[in-house]
Parts: sequence; C-alpha cells; structure tokens
Amino acid sequence: MKAVYAEIITIGDEILYGQIVDTNSAWMGTELTKIGIRVKQITSVSDEASHIVEALDNAKTRADIILLTGGLGPTKDDLTKDVLADYFHTELKLDEQSLADITELFKNRGYGLTELNRQQAFLPASCKPVRNVLGTAPGMWFEDGGKVYVSMPGVPFEMKRMMTDIVLPQLKAFFKTPHIIHKVIQTVGIPESMLADTLDEWETNLPQHLKLAYLPHLGGVRLRLTGTGIDAAKLERELEAEVSKLDQLIPKYIFAHGEVVLEEALGQLLKERGLTIAAAESCTGGYLAHRITSVPGSSAYFMGGVVAYDNKVKMQLLGVKPETLQQHGAVSEATVLEMAQNVRQKLGTDIGVATSGIAGPDGGTPDKPVGTIWIAYADQHGAKAKLLQYNKNRQLNIEYTALAVLNLVRQSLNIAVDE
Repeated sequence: MKAVYAEIITIGDEILYGQIVDTNSAWMGTELTKIGIRVKQITSVSDEASHIVEALDNAKTRADIILLTGGLGPTKDDLTKDVLADYFHTELKLDEQSLADITELFKNRGYGLTELNRQQAFLPASCKPVRNVLGTAPGMWFEDGGKVYVSMPGVPFEMKRMMTDIVLPQLKAFFKTPHIIHKVIQTVGIPESMLADTLDEWETNLPQHLKLAYLPHLGGVRLRLTGTGIDAAKLERELEAEVSKLDQLIPKYIFAHGEVVLEEALGQLLKERGLTIAAAESCTGGYLAHRITSVPGSSAYFMGGVVAYDNKVKMQLLGVKPETLQQHGAVSEATVLEMAQNVRQKLGTDIGVATSGIAGPDGGTPDKPVGTIWIAYADQHGAKAKLLQYNKNRQLNIEYTALAVLNLVRQSLNIAVDE
C-alpha cells in the first residue's frame, strides 16, 4: 500500500517572532500518524501572500495532503482565505451555513454580528466548507490534482475540534491509509553511538516495513520502532517480537517501554518492592528531590531530603565526620558515602543517595576541575560511590548528576534482583 504524506504549513508572523509557540503541528502530527498518514515536513511562513504561495507550491511537490493553520481571522493581516481563492482560481462566495454558524455564535455571546465577521462567511467557491462550531473562522477543504488542501484556524481548540470531528475522518476515507504503529523503548546509561553499534546487526535484519529511529535527549536515548502495514494485528505482533529481541540485547540499559521518564520508572520499581528512599544533596541543590517528587504518588517511597550545601550542614545535619572533610574534602568519595549512609539512617529509609561536586562555572582546582562530581548509593547491604566528570555548564552538570543518581538506584536495585 502506498504511503500517504502530509505537510503542515503554519501561517503567522507571531510564530516567526517567537511570540507564540507552535503546538498545533505536534498535535496534528500525532493524530495524523494514528490514521496512517506521515508528516513529510512542517513549514512556518509569514503573513505575506507570496510566502504562502511559495509554501503551497513546494508542499504539493512532496505531499498528498497540505494542512494550513492560521490567517483566517477578520483583520487585514489575515490573508489565507484570499490567497487560497487566487491560488485555486476561484472567487469568494457567501456560504449560508457558515453565516448561520457565525450569527448564532455571536448571539450566544450577547453580541451583534459585525460586518468584519460577516465577511468570514465568504469562502472560495471551489472549496468544501469545514464547519467551525467553536469560532468565527470556517475551515476550507480543496481537492486539486489528486491532492487535498485543508485550511483551518490557528486557535488550537478550534483547530483540534475541526480536525477531530471532520478533517481526520474525511482524510481517512479519502486516502485508504495503512496502519502506522510506534513502539517506544527508553534507554539510559549508553551513548547513542555505542547503542547504534550494539544494535547494528539486529537493525540491519529488520523487515523493510519496520524502521528504527534513535532519539537522543539529556541523559538517554529513546528508541522508536515504527511499523507500517495493512494488517494492524499482524503488525502489532511483529513489533512486539522485535521489542522482545531488544529486551534481550540491551537489558541493562532499558528502563521502560512507552513514554515514561526515568524518575517515573524508578518510582514504580520502588513501589513494587515496597522500598523507601531519601536524598542528601550538595551540588544538585534539591534538584534530585524535585525530579523524584515530580511523579504523582511519590510520597509512597520518597521520605525526604537534606540540601547540605555548606560543610557545616553536612556535619551538623548529616553527621559527616569533620576529619573526613578535612582529609578528603567535600567533593570526595569518602564524603559522599557518609552522606548517603547517614541520610538513610537519619530518615529511616531503605535507600540513601547523595551528590557532591563542583557544578561550576568556577570553583574548580587542578585536582578537581569544574564538572567533578561524586554520587553515592547506600542500602542495608552497604554503600558505593561513583565519580562523574562533566563540563563547565552549571545547569547541565546539575541535570546530568540527578539523572546519574536515578540510574544508579535503578541499576543497584536490578543487580540486587539478579543476585
């Protein structure tokens, strides 16, 4: 079955100026994929007729469906409707249903219909009007040369209602689309290049209709396995079989299937095993606790934490020995081990974790440059520490450290099970 491609064109200077964020395209891409339509490109253009025409000309060379949002308001900078009328060599004509919808909308809001809003009911004669039950700008559906063009308002809730009720069902009927199914596998603790090397043979042997994408992000790599076919049940079975192979190939790096973040997966693991955790933080300044408690229900396993930024706090609240700090310094294996062990004891938890380092951008020494960070994990069986070497970017150092601690806990719990 032939693949069906769409291009999304967003219209508006406000997007290009950065005054608003284009959330429409991401939502549309997700919904189009659900009905077997692939987005080929997303383009943003200004409120200028020549730019809109150029975008249309380019889009029709690579896509079967061109979806436009924006530029349908009643003001002078809203050009989309006039541009489309010229583009399809047609004239504007009053659409009685659209006029009735706009009139009713204003009546319900307690306003009289203005002439500017009445003009919104004039649509290109060659289009099929797409009703807008939430706003004053009707959508427009054009068919030309086997391609479909749909223009919709840029207001998100209006566009989404229009897409859900009318556009998506009609696109599904117009183009007999294949099924597109995604499987997401979350990995942590392995760089993208090493992951690709490890999976090279498996990826090479994938069936042609299954494709793998590497989606790196801070601290991990999302693997997206995408299948395309006409038999959804068969496709689902094929994808699950390949995911099972991945589980065997890289078990120690996979922390979840689906759109799950590391702290969420770890929280589920702690709840399943009935374990509690506490944190002693220096260089991360509470960010680790923030990540853990960002998960709903984290009170079931996170008991609390201590931000021991100053050495006095490390000694007075956490009980780190003065001689440990004097002999080894705050950024050291010895100190971070005591922090993890002591926070566990003082808060009465199963697990204690700790961070201490030089986040930067200054404060480093030749022996301990900026980015030198120690993390530790402690439980009833003992404690262990790990040295991290990052860079001079303070925020990145903090975020990487928190992720490293979360992964250290995950690894430690998995090792305990394996043993």
